[in-house]
Amino acid sequence: MKANRFNSWIKENLNQIKQSNLHRELVEISSSMTPEIVINKKIYYQFASNNYLGLTTDAKITNSVISAIKKYGNGTGGSRLVTGTSNLHSKLESDIAKFKKTDDAIVFSSGYLASIGTISSIMNKDDIIFSDELNHACLIDGARLSRSKIVIYKHSNMKDLESKLKKFKTSNGKKMIISDSVFSMDGDIAPLDSIVKLSKKYECISMIDEAHATGILGDTGSGASEMFGVQDKIDICMGTLSKAIGSVGGYIAGSSDLIDYLKNRARSFIFDTSLPAGALTASIRAIKLIERQPSIRDDLNNNIQYIQDFLASSSFNYLKSVTPIIPIVVGDEEKALECSRFLLKNQIYVPAVRPPSVPKGQSRIRVTLMATHKKKHIDKIIKVMENLEKIIN
Repeated sequence: MKANRFNSWIKENLNQIKQSNLHRELVEISSSMTPEIVINKKIYYQFASNNYLGLTTDAKITNSVISAIKKYGNGTGGSRLVTGTSNLHSKLESDIAKFKKTDDAIVFSSGYLASIGTISSIMNKDDIIFSDELNHACLIDGARLSRSKIVIYKHSNMKDLESKLKKFKTSNGKKMIISDSVFSMDGDIAPLDSIVKLSKKYECISMIDEAHATGILGDTGSGASEMFGVQDKIDICMGTLSKAIGSVGGYIAGSSDLIDYLKNRARSFIFDTSLPAGALTASIRAIKLIERQPSIRDDLNNNIQYIQDFLASSSFNYLKSVTPIIPIVVGDEEKALECSRFLLKNQIYVPAVRPPSVPKGQSRIRVTLMATHKKKHIDKIIKVMENLEKIIN
């Protein structure tokens, strides 16, 4: 394609995005990710971060990170199979395995890389993947990359899933059921106990993404798999270190053989420079804190309940959840943008969520809560939302 044709194609597609009210722009934040952030030299109360436990700014963790960087440096200088495996990598993987109650674990540079590397190395064109219709993009892309036949089932609908499993019961290839445990745009929780039962009944591999559940759900914060009591029954447990853990990276936890296989076959592990010491140390310290200080989850749960009580008495079309993700569905893309602008004018930062992140006609304001939000922060957004409610109605 000639340069002028390429430029015309880019402009044409950009115009289509803008005309559909789907154009996005980056918002530059010049502060740490606390409940109060700085945008264009102004302070805003933010309800948009997935820093659910506020650990990105925990002082003890930060001091440990500084010490680790001084000892190990800024980077690793190689992939895991060359020079990129330190004792910190091994320590974090061991800690994750204990936290998730599995034999072993493997750390990737992101949850996205963990997903696409794992799915594409296990599944192939002769296999079938059963995927929830609201699964995260990393799971969708991993399934596509594997070239497997992809069968979509209705969101958390076990009857629909089983009907599709029955249809392909005699298939000779491998079969895999993939689902988020907590869905990032809706905040609801998948019925993991039922998914596990169906995976055993129809001889499927089960893969669960605990990205938004790790550190939040379960008696020790291990995730939704702990909450449902199925930690030892899930074949592939995936998660991130970038949300409640407050660092960066992704992981797969499972059997020793699975982890050994991924070290030898997952391309996004083999051909990627490994995580640096700072990120590893932050994750190690965060997991220890979550295990030893359950009160931090109590603070988060109290904040969730506080805003849920307000929404229950409002006319907002919101999705009930026990997770920090609280979507308020407004439908139209432009309407969602207007709501976000209104909040911003009133010192509240909550971006509009539009397609392709959510289905067309289901645009929303997605409020996310942190353990470090104070009553004054939540009272402020409630007051502004009371005025927003009048405008919407």
